[in-house]
Amino acid sequence: MLRELDWMTYIMIILASYRFTHLIVFDKITEFLRNPFMKKEKVKSEDGHTEIKKVPTSKFGYLLNCYWCAGVWSAMLIALGYFFIPTIAMPLIFIFSIAGAQAILETFVGVGTKAIDLLSAVKKRMD
Repeated sequence: MLRELDWMTYIMIILASYRFTHLIVFDKITEFLRNPFMKKEKVKSEDGHTEIKKVPTSKFGYLLNCYWCAGVWSAMLIALGYFFIPTIAMPLIFIFSIAGAQAILETFVGVGTKAIDLLSAVKKRMD
């Protein structure tokens, strides 16, 4: 039986899904999950510069490396957990939603700090 979903829980699920997706795709701590499905490949840029990049070796590798792909699956997993095993899912949703909100705030603070530093440098050059 499906549970009723209030707006606060919905926001928490969104934030939890955001953070869980980021954990799967980008975080260093889960690199061991992605590495078996990735290979190093030389890539030549338009300017002729060669660099080594990690590229997926399979569809599952793309899932673990693609934010949009992983986001759909993590959202489904979290939503199904909320509806069918809420006693387990809600504590995880709560923790991931706090971490997700914190990550978003930190991004804004970091961008703001860099913008202030840039504007300060420009002002010093103009003086």
